[in-house]
Amino acid sequence: MAKRKRKQRPSARAQQPLPVAPANAPSAASAPAERQRIGAALFWLGVAGLALLVLGAYFPALSAGFIWDDLAFTSAAPIQEPSGIWRIWFAPAEIEGEGHYWPLTYTTFWLEHQLWGSFWAPGYHATNLLLHCVNAVLVQHLLRRLGALPVWWAWAVAALFAVHPVHAEAVVWVIGRKDLLATLFYLGTALAWLRAWQEPAATRWRWVGIALLLFAAGLLCKSIGITLPIALLLHAWWQKGRLTMNDGWRVAPFFLVALGIGIGDMNYYEEVIDVDYTFIERVQIAAHSLWFYVGKLLWPVDLMPIYPHWRVDVAAVVPWIYALGALVLTVAAWLLRHKLRRGGVAGAGFFVLTLSPTLGLVPFGYMQFAFVANRYQYLADVGALAVAVGAVALAFRARAETMRWLAIAVVAVLLTVLSALSWRYAGIYQDDIVFFRHIVASNPQARDAHYNLGSALFRAGERDEGLALTQASLALRPDSMKAQYGAGMMLHQLGRSEEALGHLRSALAINANNSIVQHAAGEVLMALGRGNEAQEHFRRTLEVEPRHWAARVNLAKLLANTGRAEEAAGHLREAVRIRPDRLDALLLLANIEFNRQRYNEALEAYRHVVDALPNNAQAWSGMAAALYHLGRPGEALRHVDRALALDPSLQEARNNRVAIAAAAGEAATVGQ
Repeated sequence: MAKRKRKQRPSARAQQPLPVAPANAPSAASAPAERQRIGAALFWLGVAGLALLVLGAYFPALSAGFIWDDLAFTSAAPIQEPSGIWRIWFAPAEIEGEGHYWPLTYTTFWLEHQLWGSFWAPGYHATNLLLHCVNAVLVQHLLRRLGALPVWWAWAVAALFAVHPVHAEAVVWVIGRKDLLATLFYLGTALAWLRAWQEPAATRWRWVGIALLLFAAGLLCKSIGITLPIALLLHAWWQKGRLTMNDGWRVAPFFLVALGIGIGDMNYYEEVIDVDYTFIERVQIAAHSLWFYVGKLLWPVDLMPIYPHWRVDVAAVVPWIYALGALVLTVAAWLLRHKLRRGGVAGAGFFVLTLSPTLGLVPFGYMQFAFVANRYQYLADVGALAVAVGAVALAFRARAETMRWLAIAVVAVLLTVLSALSWRYAGIYQDDIVFFRHIVASNPQARDAHYNLGSALFRAGERDEGLALTQASLALRPDSMKAQYGAGMMLHQLGRSEEALGHLRSALAINANNSIVQHAAGEVLMALGRGNEAQEHFRRTLEVEPRHWAARVNLAKLLANTGRAEEAAGHLREAVRIRPDRLDALLLLANIEFNRQRYNEALEAYRHVVDALPNNAQAWSGMAAALYHLGRPGEALRHVDRALALDPSLQEARNNRVAIAAAAGEAATVGQ
């Protein structure tokens, strides 16, 4: 007999009422908003953490000055003049210390000079720290957008990037702003590109256009971003495991922008590459350089602004071990690309790709000083750090909670150690003396380091030590035009002009087309009273550099003294046109025009001087004399009295006043 199925009664538990949410509990609809608020709070907390890390690691920068190649912008007239922005973009050759067309970097220096009203070093260094902090934030944001790492690990990469001492050169050295700005625009380009392909078709090309503009801006800061189009293809491979023709078409505009700006740069400048290595030797240099950068990232000790050249010998075994190691790893990564995580391969590829223009396969000018430089790996390190941290994150993903806390503790210790090393290394950028003492001590064979230290000591008043170091640099490199020139100028300032002339002539024997040395030789000859010889050097200076203001003024002085006033006036008018802010040339022109009895022209020139310098007694006296000769004694008397009020000892005004007062009295009598 079949059993009758019993009707199930609801259990007591089932009869209980459903739990009621507390009155203050977030609803399901508000949960995303709550997560968004928490995410925003964590983001800004992370930004604050990165800012504190940057400030803590590089705080010594705020008390540092300008050093070495900072002279490229501190001595550039366009940076100092309100109207100089036009010349930065359209007459960049006036920035004599720069060998490339990177006007956007110099625009920031110009803006700061307008803001601070001078070359206020703490302001420039603070800007560099801010840019580095922004770059660290963008690194974290980019890794999150790529989906490469979880939030905490992406922040860890950004933090390591922020405090790593190998980046001090780009951060603490003001001229290192080129790397900071170029990286800023590079990261911005990558973010805009990622956004573009997440947008609907209607708005996508707007973001592609923004990416192209940011890419162009980065190249106008420094050319380190030139490999970005290939990096975009690398990203496409990472995402899909293959490349298509469509990927190439998407990236093609970036190649065109890079080509156009590169051609423009070459049209403005031609870099002097004073190196002579065969292709095989350059392969050896490139392999060694690559491992050098890996080593400094992993073990950042014995950092130097200028590293010694290592021996290049194609017959030696050890250098080829570097090349073999790089080749084996590359082949292994490619063959195992399906088994390895593509993200790791892509990150390592980015590191090598971004370094490739400065590894030495293609010669570049800095190779004459060193094969490597810390600033070259500033952007590239993002890829290497992401791979290293990603590997750690992957290893701890499935581990116990205590192991994850151990990883956090290790990162904290690393940040502390790296920050301390950065603080210490940042201290060498305080001034030229500290900077070059470090170089001479760590790399005694560094090209021109002894000379640069000697020059810094000489400027600081340590003249004997400065001259001795400069002469020591000549013992190391007698073919150094810079050291010959430096020794000559030091001896000239010490009153030993004949000896100075010998060094300057040695410098000209090395390079007769250097306008600075040509002008210096002219000045020394002028001081020795050998005007005819000095004229030849000033003329040669103007052949090499027609806009050399000082050479025109000095030549005009010599011409005026030999009775060639008209030619002298022509040079002075050109000098005034080149540098309208240099009123000493204008005053000299006024005096020459006065002596030529061109009183109206002289009066106009004197007026320009007193408009800019109302307390210039010589200009007031000159105006008085010109007005007297133009038959306006009443005005002349007022002007000569103003000159004497400003400078009662001005003899020419005292002498002229007698005649001017007499003429003014006669004019008043006639008027009665």
